[in-house]
Amino acid sequence: MKRFAFWSVVALFMAMTAFASTPKVGDPAPTFSLPSASGATVSLKDYAGKKVVLVFYRGYW
Repeated sequence: MKRFAFWSVVALFMAMTAFASTPKVGDPAPTFSLPSASGATVSLKDYAGKKVVLVFYRGYW
């Protein structure tokens, strides 16, 4: 089930980027939500006005 959820998020992200225009330096980041490691949904808009570093890693579930 976790693999299905992971690949669903990957597919959604790829679909979103396929239809999006190329971002330029200084453009605002697109709004998106992803599940956190604890299972809660985290949205980028929750951190508006703050510096954010995104780290994508492969977990060994």
